[in-house]
Amino acid sequence: MRKNFIERMLGPIASMSLVFLLGIALTLIITGMPAFREVGVLKFIFGNEWRPTFDPPYFGIWPLIVASFIVTFGAILFAVPIGVASAIYTAEIASPGVRETIKPVMELLASIPSVVFGFFGIVFISPILQKVLGLPTGLNGLNAAIILGLMAVPTVASITEDAISAVSKDLRNASYALGANKWETIVKTVVPAAKSGIFTAVILGVSRAMGETMTVLMAAGGARGVPSSIFVPMRPMTATIAGEMGEAVIGSTHYHALFAIGFVLFAINVIFNLAAEYVKKGGNK
Repeated sequence: MRKNFIERMLGPIASMSLVFLLGIALTLIITGMPAFREVGVLKFIFGNEWRPTFDPPYFGIWPLIVASFIVTFGAILFAVPIGVASAIYTAEIASPGVRETIKPVMELLASIPSVVFGFFGIVFISPILQKVLGLPTGLNGLNAAIILGLMAVPTVASITEDAISAVSKDLRNASYALGANKWETIVKTVVPAAKSGIFTAVILGVSRAMGETMTVLMAAGGARGVPSSIFVPMRPMTATIAGEMGEAVIGSTHYHALFAIGFVLFAINVIFNLAAEYVKKGGNK
């Protein structure tokens, strides 16, 4: 009797995550819909000006979308080589003692609050970029990308390591039996066999970087125009929501537009995560 009761309770509890996900999506859609209706979906997404306090106001989020993708993919270019290399070393090369040292460091890196990373970007990375590259300011997309990349390394490394560890030992032994050395086995056998898991790690790293708020708000510079390169100040979608929600009048177009930005960001992250799940399932067939 008790077992049946527990089993009946587990189903609704497990389905709560889906309920919360749908609730978040509906909240963003319902609250953001007035902005889509007033501005127009295409004009809202592809408009080149975000000036919500002007008269008349402009609600085009294309500069924010471009900034988000520049910072995110800059972060991934930084995080993927370090994360994948760390995972390969930890899973295949490092001794047990070294592995037990590296993993807690990665976990500690993942637990550092994003605002601390933001301070690190402002105080340490920004002056270096400004001096070395001769930029007018070090608070730009590159600064934010480096910090986000550092934050995404634990995600990429952890999932990649799991994918590599899941590769069958029989494949490794077969490679050695054919005369391959350890490095050839890693590069030509293990990594290709784990490619779906590695791709999943990259996609989830993209989602991690795309959704970060405080770091980009502090480190990216905050300029609202369409960024011409990664070396100029910019303002991604998350930074715009965090920076302007407190000043937006409840019920105004500005207020609803911020929720509409949240829905666009939510949709992008869902697409990335569905892509990761699709690739993961394809790799497991």
